[in-house]
Amino acid sequence: MKLQEAVAIRLTELLVKKNMTRYSLCRKIAMNESTVYNIINGRCKSINMSTLFLIAHGLDITPCEFLDNAIFDKDKIEID
Repeated sequence: MKLQEAVAIRLTELLVKKNMTRYSLCRKIAMNESTVYNIINGRCKSINMSTLFLIAHGLDITPCEFLDNAIFDKDKIEID
């Protein structure tokens, strides 16, 4: 699985867990909704750390908590 796919899956999972919409996340962190839409729908080829930090902040978790999931195991991720 590509890293971008893993991030999209994890973000979707956390939005459901936190009972948040993409829109509410974007409003909370002042991010363009199209950015989050592109991440979730696989249109984003790379995700920079500042975006990941903002998303984690908007979800009220740390970036480490975002990445602390088996989906990011090194044997499962393909990095371009």
